[in-house]
Amino acid sequence: MTVKVVPATPDHVEALVGLLEEMDRYYGAIELDPVEVRTRQVQQALFTEPRAGFALLAWRGEQLVGVASYSFLWPAVGLTRSLYLKELYVAESAQRQGAGTALMNALFALAAEHECSRVEWTTDRDNVRAQQFYEGLGQSELPTKLFYRVDTA
Repeated sequence: MTVKVVPATPDHVEALVGLLEEMDRYYGAIELDPVEVRTRQVQQALFTEPRAGFALLAWRGEQLVGVASYSFLWPAVGLTRSLYLKELYVAESAQRQGAGTALMNALFALAAEHECSRVEWTTDRDNVRAQQFYEGLGQSELPTKLFYRVDTA
C-alpha cells in the first residue's frame, strides 16, 4: 500500500497525539501529560493563531505512520525564507517502508512552492539511523553550523 502525505487538519489531532506519544517514548519519555492536555497542546500549536508550526502527515490507508513538523523562518538568503523541519518521525512499525522519504519529498516540494531558499533541520549526534537516512537522500551534514539551546521551563 502506498503512502499518502497530506497537511494536518483538526480532524487528525487524535491520531497525531497517538503518534507523538510513540515518538516521545522513542526519545526516552517515561511520564507523559494526560491525553487531554496533549490534545489541547497539539490543537493550539497547529490550529490557533499565532500558529507555532505546521505538520505534514504520512498515511498508509487509515493508519497514520509518520509526521513532519515544520515552520517557516525569516530571513534566510537575502530576504527569502527557509523551511525548518523541527521533527520527522515515522512509526516504528512503518520504518524503512517509504514514509520518511515521502515526507521529505513533500517538504522539499512545499519549500519550492513557498519560494523558500532552503530547507534546514538538525539531528542528534547519536542518532545514527537518522543520519544514515538523510545521507541516503543525498544530504550531508553542514559542518559550518552549531546548534544552541536555552531551556526556559
